[in-house]
Amino acid sequence: MIAFRRKIYDKIFEWKEQYRGKYALLIEGARRIGKTTLVKQFAENEYRSFIIIDFSKIDKDIRDLFTNHTRDLDKFFLYLQQMYNITLHERESVIVFDEVQLFPLARQMIKHLVADGRYDYIETGSLISIRQNVSDILIPSEEMSIDMHPMDFEEFLWAQDDRVTIPLLRRSFEDRLPLGQGMHKRIMDMYSIYMLIGGMPQSVEAYIEKNNFDAVETVKRMILRLYADDASNIKMDRVSKSKRILFMIPSFLSKQEKTFSPSQMRNGSKTREYFDSVMWLSESKMVNVCYRNSDPGPALNLNLDEYTFKIYMADTGLLITASFDSNVGDRDDICKDLLKNKMSINKGMFFENMVAQTLVSTGHDLVFSRFMTEGSTNMQEVDFIIADGKDIIPVEAKSADSGKHVSLDRFMEKFSSRIKVAYVVHSKDLRVDGKIVYIPIYMTMFL
Repeated sequence: MIAFRRKIYDKIFEWKEQYRGKYALLIEGARRIGKTTLVKQFAENEYRSFIIIDFSKIDKDIRDLFTNHTRDLDKFFLYLQQMYNITLHERESVIVFDEVQLFPLARQMIKHLVADGRYDYIETGSLISIRQNVSDILIPSEEMSIDMHPMDFEEFLWAQDDRVTIPLLRRSFEDRLPLGQGMHKRIMDMYSIYMLIGGMPQSVEAYIEKNNFDAVETVKRMILRLYADDASNIKMDRVSKSKRILFMIPSFLSKQEKTFSPSQMRNGSKTREYFDSVMWLSESKMVNVCYRNSDPGPALNLNLDEYTFKIYMADTGLLITASFDSNVGDRDDICKDLLKNKMSINKGMFFENMVAQTLVSTGHDLVFSRFMTEGSTNMQEVDFIIADGKDIIPVEAKSADSGKHVSLDRFMEKFSSRIKVAYVVHSKDLRVDGKIVYIPIYMTMFL
């Protein structure tokens, strides 16, 4: 697999420079997000030697080593080096616990390994926060955690040796100056391809190597099947619920009312019946959950309604593939028709999902607002809210007519004292109208 340049590499390097020896590093992310490839690249570049223990493939001897020899670390390290035929060097080597959720005993051992101080430790995992993977262990406090997300637009451009586009966009955003129609159309076309392919490294690799969408779709369908299998392995009654919710997301997002509704799952059911299943999907990093805030302010978490939420796919490319899962047409033709706007479909759902994905990857929690204004009996909704110091920033995603935003206007009237700026994310060039800044979707990363 191609070792793409990823921004998280710098965060791992920061851990190595400032915190190694005091903490192990845990990298969490969805399956097929590129964790193993990245960590191997980092270990090769930044250490004299390394051992990667892949707990999805370990044999009985490795299991026995962790079960029977952890009390004598001198013997443990000697056996480990012999088994992998690799020499470890004190303070110059790293040991990687790959897919550590599959062997929780190794994760519990981190406390003692870090205290020993001879080597550095990086853990990678998917589904690592799921209760069934941590129920029988003491989670080590000597563990720093960072999240890994799908490749963003800048990383997608890096993969194609483009280092100039993003600095140009950043300057345009900061100066509040439009790019001009020619440049905007060119970059919007590139971004549309990125949305279609998605940010899963295998998908990007297929696009670069094969230069056709059919190869990309094959990879994405494989990843979706893998996610479905993971959902099918959950214990208890959540099995069918989590899997069904995952594949109902395109249907949820295609509705005018995108908030999760239990009646779409089963008539007469309640949201709390599905809450654990939604949490499982969220903790697995397959989805991003956006919660309603009833009174948005600088401390957004104070007024969250945990039973009113929207569910987005963590990768928009996967959402597009899931949406066409039952279509028997040629995948390459379908993708090309989508790019040329020749297909009758609600593209707004993909647009909004992409905004959610970008906000999460840049460190924002997903929060939306549903509210009523005086003299109206209709509920209004703003897609996303960002807290910025003493202020809040409303963000609306508009794939079609971005000039009409009644809900945003009423939100700004209702909470005017808390708002200095609002953003409408649309498919057109940048422009400013009073407090509202209209930005093309490819600038969402700068919010």
